[in-house]
Amino acid sequence: MSVGKERKHEIVEKFGAGAVDTGRAEVQVALLTERIVDLQRHFKENPKDFHSRRGLLKMVGKRKRMLEYLKNEDIEKYRSLIKELGLRR
Repeated sequence: MSVGKERKHEIVEKFGAGAVDTGRAEVQVALLTERIVDLQRHFKENPKDFHSRRGLLKMVGKRKRMLEYLKNEDIEKYRSLIKELGLRR
């Protein structure tokens, strides 16, 4: 139910400035998105898992706040990230 080491490393390299740059908002949003998608798959198999649903809602809220921060700081990075992750159709 968690993002694998290799996948996390790929995401950090793709959205960060280097292989260990996990602090950027873009990297954190991408990692949260990956975890959210993974949890959505989990809920299709386990619809009554309400404890994990709370964690999902917290992650969605955190991602929303980070996207708002990124939007206020650099609108172009925000737009490219939204497009690349497939958010906000």
